[in-house]
Amino acid sequence: MLIRFGFEISIACNAPVPMLLALSTHSQFAGRLIGVDRVRTVPEIPTEEYLDVYGNRITRIVAPAGELTLWSDCVAEVDGVADPVVPQARQFAVEELPSPTLTFLTASRYCESDELSGIAWQLFGGTQPGWPRVQAICDFVHEHATFGYQFGRPTKSAHDVYQERTGVCRDFAHLAVALCRAMNIPARYASGYLGDIGVPPSGPGDFCAWFEVFLEGQWYTFDARYNIPRIGRILMVRGSDAADVAMMTSFGDYALTGFRIWADEIAGQACDADILASLETRPDAAALIGPSSGRLAHGQSLFGETPMAADDLSPTEAVSSRILESVG
Repeated sequence: MLIRFGFEISIACNAPVPMLLALSTHSQFAGRLIGVDRVRTVPEIPTEEYLDVYGNRITRIVAPAGELTLWSDCVAEVDGVADPVVPQARQFAVEELPSPTLTFLTASRYCESDELSGIAWQLFGGTQPGWPRVQAICDFVHEHATFGYQFGRPTKSAHDVYQERTGVCRDFAHLAVALCRAMNIPARYASGYLGDIGVPPSGPGDFCAWFEVFLEGQWYTFDARYNIPRIGRILMVRGSDAADVAMMTSFGDYALTGFRIWADEIAGQACDADILASLETRPDAAALIGPSSGRLAHGQSLFGETPMAADDLSPTEAVSSRILESVG
């Protein structure tokens, strides 16, 4: 299966603003990429890429005063298989877990597993450990919370989602991650592209958040927002929670003036030469009415996918300094 994916994000700055951008596919993304998968800019400015501690590809820039467009457009060849379902996958005892997974057992900025421990054991202590327990958590979060961009905000945590019963996709993921950790299941936050492939159209594209759990010796994908196996996920970032994986970290003020995301299946067969030729022009993807889905955060918090939600801003509203943008 071939999926054309990319973004076009327009901003305006009154003065030069240093930024860190987590807008590329993850270093461990398993698909084959056709085209150039890196952040490009109009006008063209210097960029520098590095890997963070989670293997996320981060691009450093200094946005100049004036208008700047960030964009990428690429094609991924993926297997076209839905997220695996392995009901027999067992949960390891803590003493059996590989050391690298242990960091994903503890509480983090947006996933207060310590505060939710008692609730988690009341709700899921009687469930079968392993896959059935994680699915029970996913079912609970999916039913417990109502999705809506208007519910996103920069400071919203898993405990807030549990109490308020609302959120954007990052909030669904945070609550599920926190409940899994409270049940001694390593869980981490992830986000990326998830187009409407194999499901009815849902409107303008946006980035999407989900979560991964460690069972039976490997990581598996779960999605509390949609709660069904999906086709065509393109991983961009992963970490303990959204504070680790802001799509945009800004060390200064800017205004978000445009936001388009696309992740669409390419019908039929196409050779690499034809695909590369098609990438010479960006697709005419619909833009979101506002910045995005709750994707901005101050300091160590994020918007939507992490704190002040893009949904909370009008397209031309200024974003405060040191902002982290994420998914909603």
